[in-house]
Amino acid sequence: MTMQQTAPDFTLPGLDGRSYGLQEALASGPVLVAFWQAHCGACKTAVPYLNRLHEAYGDASWSFWAIAQDDEATAREFVRQYGFRPTVLVDRPAFAASDAYDPDSTPTLYLIAPDGGIELTVDSFDKAGLNEISRRISVCVGREYVEVAPPGDGVADFKPG
Repeated sequence: MTMQQTAPDFTLPGLDGRSYGLQEALASGPVLVAFWQAHCGACKTAVPYLNRLHEAYGDASWSFWAIAQDDEATAREFVRQYGFRPTVLVDRPAFAASDAYDPDSTPTLYLIAPDGGIELTVDSFDKAGLNEISRRISVCVGREYVEVAPPGDGVADFKPG
C-alpha cells in the first residue's frame, strides 16, 4: 500500500471477547494496526518494542491493535508467552482484514490517521520505522516523543519478516 491511501474498514473480534471496528476507533484518534503471526521471528523480535510503544502512549486518544493471522488459541499462547500488551484481534478464519490490507510480510504496521488515511506503513522489524510511528503518535496525541527502539541495544536495526 502506498501512503495517503484510505484504510479499508474492518471489524474483528478481540481476544477479550469484544468487537473492534476501525471507523468507530478513528473517531477517538489514530489507530495503529500491526499484522503478525506467532511463528514469525521478526514478530517475536518486535514484541518488546511494540510493548514500549503501547506503554508510552497507552492512555492517550489512540488505538493499538495487533491483528493475529493465527487462530485464537495460538494467538492467546503467543500473548501469554511473550507478554504482548496491545489489544489483540483475530483475523481467522476469514482473513477479511488481511485480504483487504494485503501486507507484504509480518509484522507489517499501518498507522491510520483519524481521517482514515494510511499515514505510514512499516514492513518487517524496523527500528527507524517504529521510532517514526512513535514520533507521529506523540504529535497526534500531544505527548512527548518516546524513542521506543534505541540503537545499540544489542538487537539489529532491521529484521525481514
